[in-house]
Amino acid sequence: MKILLIGEYSRLHNSLKEGLQALGHEIEIVGTGDDFKKYSIDYSIYPKTIANSKLLTKLKNATHKLAGADIERIEKAVRFYSLLPQLKGYDHVQLINSDALETHPSVQQWLYKKLFRQNKCVSLLVCGDDTPIIEFNLRGELKYSVLSPYLADKTLAKQFSYSLKYISKPYVKLFTWVAEHASSLITSDLDYKIPMDKMGFENTLIPNPVNTDKIAFKPAQITGKIVIFLGINRHSYIKKGLGFFEEALKIIAKKYPNDIEIIVTENVPYSEYLKMYEKAHILLDQVYAYDQGYNALEAMAAGKVVFTGAEEEFMQHYKLAERVAINALPDANAIADELSYLIENTKEIKDISLRARAFIEKEHHYVKIAKKYLEQWNCLPPD
Repeated sequence: MKILLIGEYSRLHNSLKEGLQALGHEIEIVGTGDDFKKYSIDYSIYPKTIANSKLLTKLKNATHKLAGADIERIEKAVRFYSLLPQLKGYDHVQLINSDALETHPSVQQWLYKKLFRQNKCVSLLVCGDDTPIIEFNLRGELKYSVLSPYLADKTLAKQFSYSLKYISKPYVKLFTWVAEHASSLITSDLDYKIPMDKMGFENTLIPNPVNTDKIAFKPAQITGKIVIFLGINRHSYIKKGLGFFEEALKIIAKKYPNDIEIIVTENVPYSEYLKMYEKAHILLDQVYAYDQGYNALEAMAAGKVVFTGAEEEFMQHYKLAERVAINALPDANAIADELSYLIENTKEIKDISLRARAFIEKEHHYVKIAKKYLEQWNCLPPD
């Protein structure tokens, strides 16, 4: 089968591609590579003309400040339009979210119409911010969500502009149109499944695919200092609650000055990020989550003890009796207490490391997950 995946923000679509290829299908990805992360893609709509020109970058900043217009979005649209003659004859097209092309909503809908007309069927993957997710999280019904900082302090609106755009009229219209034209809506974890259910959208949870064949598992071996890693992405610093991790690390650094090594990175490419956390025993991922995001899953597959979303709902959904990750609460002292326990009980680090890898192989193996996507898309060949 011939399948087109639109958008890539976390390596989800690359891992899905690898799983589908292992099953004998032909897969291509369209996207920007997601800025500094530089994920692998087959057809690029990255606005390189503007990004590589100092003059055009200044023009972009000026037009955005004066008129609220983003000329990089226009370049993305032009690049995608030029690709349309090649993007035809696919058995299935999947969008990574309703704003997969990252251009103006009205232009995006026009481009989608052309794309959908020349291909067989379409699915929408909800694996990050999108209209129903933001609408539900703004209600504040969960004990916390990525919007908790904004709900507590509305002066943070500017920092949450990316998320809040999804409740503006043009983006609501775009999501509604895409959802109506998609043969299925798919969610990647409980942070999206729960809101979609609450908002009345029929959807299927398919866990993130992780290519365990590419990720070397190294059981935790502690012969010296315990290494703790924090990778900071400034674009999502507040919504991921990374400040709580930084505060917890200050507490731990004072408490165990001779027992730990702390590594902190900021806005590094994906390939470099992987190299930098290789020697870590513990990885600090995110706070405001019920389930694990993609970076957390890959680190778990590598045998790291990951502080991330691992709430009761997650434990119940996967029928887990023992922890495979540490549920990171929005409380620096609580995080520091969990870190202290691990530092003083290194056997627990080793045990969680083993359980984390086993969990990923059981629930997130990329070929198993690819089969689930094919079933959901109704693309499996008859027995």
